[in-house]
Amino acid sequence: MIEHPTENTMTTATKIVTQHKWLERRKALLARERELTHLRDQVARERRALPWVRVEKDYVFDTPQGPRKLADLFDGRSQLMVQHFMLGPGWEAGCPSCSYMADHTDGMTLHLAARDISFVAISRATLAEIARFRSRMGWRFPWVSSNGSDFNFDFGVSFTAEDEARNEVTYNYAKQPYEHDELPGISVFVKDDAGVVFHTYSTYRRGVEAMMGTYSLIDLTPKGRDEKEVGGMGWVRHHDRYDVTPKAKAAGACCHSQG
Repeated sequence: MIEHPTENTMTTATKIVTQHKWLERRKALLARERELTHLRDQVARERRALPWVRVEKDYVFDTPQGPRKLADLFDGRSQLMVQHFMLGPGWEAGCPSCSYMADHTDGMTLHLAARDISFVAISRATLAEIARFRSRMGWRFPWVSSNGSDFNFDFGVSFTAEDEARNEVTYNYAKQPYEHDELPGISVFVKDDAGVVFHTYSTYRRGVEAMMGTYSLIDLTPKGRDEKEVGGMGWVRHHDRYDVTPKAKAAGACCHSQG
């Protein structure tokens, strides 16, 4: 459910050059990469400078520890990051793209905790449905149910049958045609010393790539994302559905094969 530009696969038109010529091109690209790094730092500063909005509703979630309020999900820390995970009531499995995001999470939670950040995934599926899929995928991060709560609707990631009939929703801060009853996002909250919770940031669409570290590595390779379909991500599967066995070359395919 995340839009990506399409790309062409690697072709034999790639130029082969000397080490000297390659170094010239690499240094030119390095200058552009540094510009991007500085711009990213600037945007991060502007993000941190955004004002906060007090969360007025008393959201309650179904968790393995029993009903818990939003303030309880901070688990003693002052910052909370939420993955709005696309798993609706009655679904057999979560969204593959959201699962791709979640595959990066367990390795990050300890590092986030060291920076005073708790992490939780939130879905409208029931807790039993979440537990079943979580067990299948082998994840350990906290994941709670907002079933029966307005939370997903208020933060713009779940939509009603009326939205579908009207064919209009507000998603990613803009009006657009209805797409799906669930869509992805990331939201950030902070809790002050008095226990008051504030909403500080939410991002949608390609903004959720912040959780997709694999893409950052893929982008370093010659083929890149190689996503030919409109919208991209058609290649993504639940991690237990991939076949990553290297494909054998067809006989005679190598230019150095013996005749």
